[in-house]
Amino acid sequence: MASVMEDPSLERHFKGHKDAVTCADFNPNRKQLASGSVDKSLMIWNLAPKARAFRFVGHQDVITGVQFSPFGNLVATSSKDRTVRLWTPSMKGESTVFKAHTAAVRSVAFSNDGQRLVTASDDKSVKVWSVHRQCFVYSLNQHTNWVRCARFSPDGRLIASCGDDRSVRLWDTSTKHCINCFSDYGGSATFVDFNSSGTCIASSGADSTLKIWDLRTNKLIQHYQVHSAGINSFSFHPSNNYVISGSSDGTIKILDLLEGRLIYTLHGHKGAVMTVAFSRAGDLFASGGADGQVLMWRTNFDTKSYQDVLQQHSRRSTPDPPPHLSDVHPRGPHVHHPQSTAIQISPTVADTQSTHPHVIELGQAVHSTMLLNSQTHLTPTQAAANSPHSNGLPARDAATSSVDGWTVDHSAGRAGLTAGRQTGAGVGGRGRTEDEARGQTHPLEVFSGHPSSLDSILRHIVQQLDILTQTVSVLEERLTLTEDKLKECLLHQSQILKDVRASRERRRTESEETDGSPVHFT
Repeated sequence: MASVMEDPSLERHFKGHKDAVTCADFNPNRKQLASGSVDKSLMIWNLAPKARAFRFVGHQDVITGVQFSPFGNLVATSSKDRTVRLWTPSMKGESTVFKAHTAAVRSVAFSNDGQRLVTASDDKSVKVWSVHRQCFVYSLNQHTNWVRCARFSPDGRLIASCGDDRSVRLWDTSTKHCINCFSDYGGSATFVDFNSSGTCIASSGADSTLKIWDLRTNKLIQHYQVHSAGINSFSFHPSNNYVISGSSDGTIKILDLLEGRLIYTLHGHKGAVMTVAFSRAGDLFASGGADGQVLMWRTNFDTKSYQDVLQQHSRRSTPDPPPHLSDVHPRGPHVHHPQSTAIQISPTVADTQSTHPHVIELGQAVHSTMLLNSQTHLTPTQAAANSPHSNGLPARDAATSSVDGWTVDHSAGRAGLTAGRQTGAGVGGRGRTEDEARGQTHPLEVFSGHPSSLDSILRHIVQQLDILTQTVSVLEERLTLTEDKLKECLLHQSQILKDVRASRERRRTESEETDGSPVHFT
């Protein structure tokens, strides 16, 4: 049993999303897990057994990224609807909308001090935002194709970004300049992140490779190719000794960076694994997949000392091959091919805790704010009416109808908040307390009041100003690019003129030496 206990194990699985799960992150307080989905919703899962889960609705398109703030009091999400939202993970479900990108936003991340956000977008830009002032600060614009991911270094002095131009770029946040560019991919670079010490960055690609670069030497030190399809996400263990990766081949791989080898392959999702993330302590990690599930795993293999783990592995019936010495003392980049002797884990038993959280419908509308011209405008919460029903629907249909009944339209987008679901619960009851006792729920319908003509006019003005702001942002970026091109042209023209003059002087000198008479050029 000792060898089994050190293997990673499936702790829990969460069902509530209606489509593929694209992103996940643990709250630093170790009590919550957030996930975003193609179904446009943000789910906050409470890790305590039988605790409620909450659904936040506001984005108008696929949620592509999610991250808790360092103190756990805020959640940032990015979306294909071109916006970033900053949520308060509470019963109120308040959110602030950030708008400046002109195309889908692919990722969002906090700085380590929680003061800034960095986003990556299909508009080929990386943008930095102020969390406190709730405004756009500056843009980084040297990528030549969609930018897939951007992350701050632990000290906040650097930003790493990657994208479909097959490059990984390193930016200095003080000068706003690109200080390094790694372009060594056969396809799109899909994900990038720093290790916890900030000495290395790793990047993954659609060509199924994962590469680790040492920033002190600017050299590629490790190169893994253990998946059979593109890697969508990876995460460093806080110790920097391990990396987990999720791939479209449907597996999760665990890499030992000290030995430079694959040590575990996990099978749990039906279809592509879209996201993986270690908890801040490293004792748990989560994965989300195209099957709409969020799986939470217990790490286990990091609880023993490293030498104990090596000794335990050596006693297995199929021991792993010896480590690559060139990885322990790296002298140059080299490819790691898949190890067939790596341990395969396919969880077939149910998780040890409750599968489905309680379904509690909340009858309070959600505030939302729109960020415009570096200021925040609060949309008033519409009046809501509680309308309980007793329709006798099955639990699955009731959950769907209750979510639909919980939708509220606001000027800043659709906003709503629901809880997770409970298995075997009927619909009906007289009150929340009685429903909890019986394990039942009833849908709540929230209706917004009819806006006055003045509200409609103000809303229209705000929308037009929003469009104007985005247009100005695009024009500024294009003007900057035009200025750079013009400078290049002037320098090139100056160099050509110098070359022409030098050529004429050389020809005049040669001619005078040949016949003794000067030659005039027109």
